[in-house]
Amino acid sequence: MGTAAVFTIGELAKRTGLPVKTIRFYSDEGLLPPTDRTDSGYRLYDATAMARLELVRTLRELGLGLADVERALTREATIGDLAVQHVAALDEQIRRLELRRAVLRAVAKRDSPLEEVELMNKLASMSDEDRKRLLDEFWADMVEGLELDPQFYERMISAKPELPDDPTPEQLEAWIEFAELVQDDEFRASIRRMSEWHSQLRKQDGADFGSKQQELWMAWSAKASEALEAGLAPDSPEGRELAETIFTQSSRNGRDPADPAWRKRLTDGMAISSDPRAERYWLLLGKMNGWPSFPSQMPQAEWIIAALRSALE
Repeated sequence: MGTAAVFTIGELAKRTGLPVKTIRFYSDEGLLPPTDRTDSGYRLYDATAMARLELVRTLRELGLGLADVERALTREATIGDLAVQHVAALDEQIRRLELRRAVLRAVAKRDSPLEEVELMNKLASMSDEDRKRLLDEFWADMVEGLELDPQFYERMISAKPELPDDPTPEQLEAWIEFAELVQDDEFRASIRRMSEWHSQLRKQDGADFGSKQQELWMAWSAKASEALEAGLAPDSPEGRELAETIFTQSSRNGRDPADPAWRKRLTDGMAISSDPRAERYWLLLGKMNGWPSFPSQMPQAEWIIAALRSALE
């Protein structure tokens, strides 16, 4: 019988395509013990060692650390066990890379200064609990000390960002913008003014913002859409007619819909409630939560407010 073929590190490198330095490193770490040595002390490897080297390379390319590779080779852990652990590690690494990508995409879009980049990175890395806590604190500030329609605000407050385990880059970008929005002083002041107006209406007129009010708004918005499509101006007869309808349908507790002071207060209040950033809030929340998108209602809202203002003159 012939002697089994053995290879020097250089010959092993040629056959496997791995650098000599890498093979020597694996051998020094005990992952590839030599089969034999020459009289001069040079390491020799047989076909079994070559197969072992190929396995080491495969495991390393899959991202396993040296300690896990050694555990697999010595049968202290099965390949399946290590694969499960490694998949979990890769999932976490992918999540972090996606977060980083979302931050960088947002930075590129807005050419953000260094301080904002740091903030966006912190926002992107927040946990689900931190996200919900941030929103709870936001709404607590928005309603503190006010008498409000409990059902309406419960619906507002209960809608939380629910990012999936593997959010898309667009969902992550939406979260960054959303988190910045609810921390923006001007936006917070705007939402607080809306809440104060709602509270004032409830105290003085007994007006709540339940399903009936939403139905009215949808009807008014539909009329405004028709007027916009027809190219009608807010101060047109159709605009004035819609304004009078709104004043009449919004009056409560014997309120005279022709009262100039009340008409102006209602108009100013509706203008306060038509901040486009409030609509952006819901668009971003919907994008994060995978809700169906909806067309902007701002053109209709602006037309209605202009019609109300025209009717005041």
